[in-house]
Amino acid sequence: MTAENRVLDLIRDGGAPAELEKLFGELAPVPAEFMLGTWAGGVFDQADAMAARLVKMRWYGKRFHTTETVDPLLCRTAEGAVYAYDGMGGARLREISYRGAVSAAMVYDTQPIIDHFRRVSDTVVLGAMDAKGQQDTLYFHLTRVP
Repeated sequence: MTAENRVLDLIRDGGAPAELEKLFGELAPVPAEFMLGTWAGGVFDQADAMAARLVKMRWYGKRFHTTETVDPLLCRTAEGAVYAYDGMGGARLREISYRGAVSAAMVYDTQPIIDHFRRVSDTVVLGAMDAKGQQDTLYFHLTRVP
């Protein structure tokens, strides 16, 4: 089974397998421009403190207007409307070397966080949140919104 198919299975079935770190390294990098647009997201390990915070915020995903203008956190209201949460500032898209490959990464303007992306398919990416002071990597997935 390919890494891409295994990640798609994990998105469908849920869970937080230890293999995500290995799978991330097997996926192809993406250029920053690939990320432009709106993406719906999900987390694998909802027991993780950051993941639990995202769930509590009703995290919806991310919107990349340009490489210089990013809404890093889209959330939903109680009624389901999507809005850009600005409590953590903005972000930029860059191409950064991470775990052996140069790929698109979202760098927060005011937070010590970088989200790194690898391609699963034309419409799905696997993300790895690299946050200073956080021991474990939070893995999440994004699906392109048409």
